[in-house]
Amino acid sequence: MARSLSLGRECGTPRSGLGKGGPPHPQGPQARCALGRRCTVSEKCRCPRPGWTMTPPWNVVKIAIQMRDAIPQLIQLDQAKPLAAVLKEVCDAWSLTHSERYALQFADGHRRYITENNRAEIKNGSILCLSTAPDLEAEQLLGGLQSDSREGRREALRRLVPLASDMTFAREVISRNGLQRLGTIIEDGDDLGEVLALSLRAFLELMEHGVVSWETLSIPFVRKVVCYVNMNLMDASVPPLALGLLESVTLSSPALGQLVKSEVPLDRLLVHLQVMNQQLQTKAMALLTALLQGASPVERKHMLDYLWQRNLRQFIYKNIIHSAAPMGDEMAHHLYVLQALILGLLEPRMRMPLDPYSQEQREQLQVLRQAAFEVEGESSGTGLSADRRRSLCAREFRKLGFSNSNPAQDLERVPPGLLALDNMLYFSRNAPSAYSRFVLENSSREDKHECPFARGSIQLTVLLCELLHVGEPCSETAQDFSPMFFGQDQSFHELFCVGIQLLNKTWKEMRATQEDFDKVMQVVREQLARTLALKPTSLELFRTKVNALTYGEVLRLRQTERLHQEGTLAPPILELREKLKPELMGLIRQQRLLHLCEGTLFRKISSRRRQDKLWFCCLSPNHKLLQYGDMEEGASPPTLESLPEQLPVADMRALLTGKDCPHVREKGSGKQNKDLYELAFSISYDCGEEEAYLNFIAPSKREFYLWTDGLSALLGNPMGSEQTRLDLEQLLTMETKLRLLELENVPIPERPPPVPPPPTNFNFCYDCSIAEP
Repeated sequence: MARSLSLGRECGTPRSGLGKGGPPHPQGPQARCALGRRCTVSEKCRCPRPGWTMTPPWNVVKIAIQMRDAIPQLIQLDQAKPLAAVLKEVCDAWSLTHSERYALQFADGHRRYITENNRAEIKNGSILCLSTAPDLEAEQLLGGLQSDSREGRREALRRLVPLASDMTFAREVISRNGLQRLGTIIEDGDDLGEVLALSLRAFLELMEHGVVSWETLSIPFVRKVVCYVNMNLMDASVPPLALGLLESVTLSSPALGQLVKSEVPLDRLLVHLQVMNQQLQTKAMALLTALLQGASPVERKHMLDYLWQRNLRQFIYKNIIHSAAPMGDEMAHHLYVLQALILGLLEPRMRMPLDPYSQEQREQLQVLRQAAFEVEGESSGTGLSADRRRSLCAREFRKLGFSNSNPAQDLERVPPGLLALDNMLYFSRNAPSAYSRFVLENSSREDKHECPFARGSIQLTVLLCELLHVGEPCSETAQDFSPMFFGQDQSFHELFCVGIQLLNKTWKEMRATQEDFDKVMQVVREQLARTLALKPTSLELFRTKVNALTYGEVLRLRQTERLHQEGTLAPPILELREKLKPELMGLIRQQRLLHLCEGTLFRKISSRRRQDKLWFCCLSPNHKLLQYGDMEEGASPPTLESLPEQLPVADMRALLTGKDCPHVREKGSGKQNKDLYELAFSISYDCGEEEAYLNFIAPSKREFYLWTDGLSALLGNPMGSEQTRLDLEQLLTMETKLRLLELENVPIPERPPPVPPPPTNFNFCYDCSIAEP
């Protein structure tokens, strides 16, 4: 096998010969090697040896360039050479003149033009093709769009569409009023078939580059595109493109978005959604979510109510989620957005605290109480005094699990605000038997072992809002929707009903008391999160899976995951980690000192807290001096010789941090000062008979850790920063895994195996003094 030798690197072969298979070097000061070059005895030969290959420099790649009706060229492309010079050489090889009229493209994929900005993407083995320069190509294709022949326009558009996704080509087209020419074809609508579809596709591709704003589109143009959405066209490729264009308009321009909202009826979008065409369904859903995002909260609620009345939820659940064809990523994202918008309707209630003076809200609390308890005195018709009535209500609200006798105080917390009351009322009305059983069962338990319904409901509502990201803005890329949310109405409240019964079940499994409330909620959170991550397709399936995830199963999963992440905690492994620590701490110390040698730019803090002066500090390569000095903003890092000040490491006494530093001491307790405390450190050193300080304000927390660790190492103190702990843990984990690679799937005993007793005699030992014949 051929060996690789970089240019100019010594092969390391002595003059006496190459070893196996290589010719010897001739001896003598005027001798010549096997390649006829003069090689002296005092130095090693730098000549490439026979059978060895030369590795090309890092900036040279071997590629192929092809052209129609020509033999491909195999060249070594020097990335340091200008593209114009490379094109000149390629054209000369094919006897082509005017190299400025040509350009290189990638032969595969989107056939992007190669420029100085993206030429680094050319790798060894890449195949390029020689084509017309982008400016000439754009001029030619735009001229074809003005052809009187429909076939000529169609052919120009067919060539324009695949090139429109390239930024270089798109800029040339846009600079030559290409968007206006395409817009004219779209507005005229002479051909509702392939020409229109190609024009819309090219227009979309060019606009996606962001060179021209969507807000510059004219109202007649947008209305014409709306017509293509509202009419029944024979060409099935036109409506998805028109829907995609309107989606971009709606998301980018609020004014034009209102125009689209007024011109495109929701019923028309429902018609497109019901067509068994995935691309059309996806684009219709995209425009629908864009219109919902652009609407006000009140308008959004009216729109969603109308869509739900038209059975959109049932159609999504049966024909999109449970479709035989696999769901695309784009549709999954739009369903995620739709789910987020639906849950977002709960945000006003979540942000609104209970008003103790609201008659309606007080009546709702009384309904909640009366649904759980017999109304003593009132049901039997006997009158009760006002004090007796208040005392009875307060005791029953306590039994319901409110922390205060006045439940309004519990519901003043936001979140969850009134959303928690809505959940409790929904549970009491739609599952009255489960509600009564929950309250009465816990009312009869011994003291401190009852599960508080109201307190649990409030915390569970907060938990569900966090897990489902209620009120948070939509992600632009997420696809994490829950199919079961489209399986029934009032999904959030139904999920609460399952969760509150799960809370009671887990409470009993943990044998919890009031002091364990937070622990129980952590387990319930984990149960709900794990089950939601499985993406159950229905609420019943969710109920089955979450009830199967008992407290014991959660503990087992936690233990399994912990062992999987941290590795086994057997004593031999812990012993190995302890043995590795000194070596790895030395490695961390070396890295910290190397960072100090590289130096850091610090800012000086004046008495007025102005940070307008800079100074540079670094450690000398021999680790004996700290050298520092002022420097200007934007200047390159100074050399060691140019730094005027020096501090011998031997004179350093101690390292001070935080409030102990003299330059931040007694500066108040404001937020800005607290930030300085976290980044401040000082070095005390001997200056004659007095003690002086060199004061620092680190530019970041990481720099603070690195410098304090390095200075501690110079002073002989342990490095105790948080960054050192994290680095050590990471290195220990990696080194331990590397050491244990060969022991994969081999059980490691808790104790070392016993040492066997010594043999009765040692006659089996080999006597090394006896020479073999």
